[in-house]
Amino acid sequence: MIKRLCFWLRADRLGPDIPITHLMLYFPALMRMICSKRFNGFGEGSEFRPGAYADNCSSITIGKNVAVRPGTMLFAEKGDGVPGRIIIEDDVLLGPGIHFYCPNHSYKDASRPIPEQGYFYKGDIVVRRGAWIGAKSVILSGVEIGEHAVVGAGSIVTKSVEPFTVVAGNPARLIKRLR
Repeated sequence: MIKRLCFWLRADRLGPDIPITHLMLYFPALMRMICSKRFNGFGEGSEFRPGAYADNCSSITIGKNVAVRPGTMLFAEKGDGVPGRIIIEDDVLLGPGIHFYCPNHSYKDASRPIPEQGYFYKGDIVVRRGAWIGAKSVILSGVEIGEHAVVGAGSIVTKSVEPFTVVAGNPARLIKRLR
């Protein structure tokens, strides 16, 4: 039991499999303390809600006034345990169930099973200030979502999104410019 408790307190992740995450719902001060220690940065007024999951927290930066909602998953690694980065700037609005993936499976060799081919990594994921990402969207490696950009719910974002634009779909495409 002590071994397990030590793991929960030291793990570089937060989520439903880490019981202390559930306590954060009832004790906001505990949530702030845990997130400030686990994440690379955790801004004032931000929340990490129970039901969200973050792996490699030390490679994730969350700006001010950001709520990471239930069902959201942040995977900040390049693959095989090598850290990538996820940076979410100030005043970003995140819907529930968004998935951020820094690594992606390699699939170039058709003669080998995909799980045996390792991973590829295009770059960090950056969400600029004031952006809004709709529920159940997927953000892939190397994507930058521009300032005040909007990503429609359920979108699969494979390429960077320009500032002040609206994108949606699979793959996400330009819907309109806000300026």
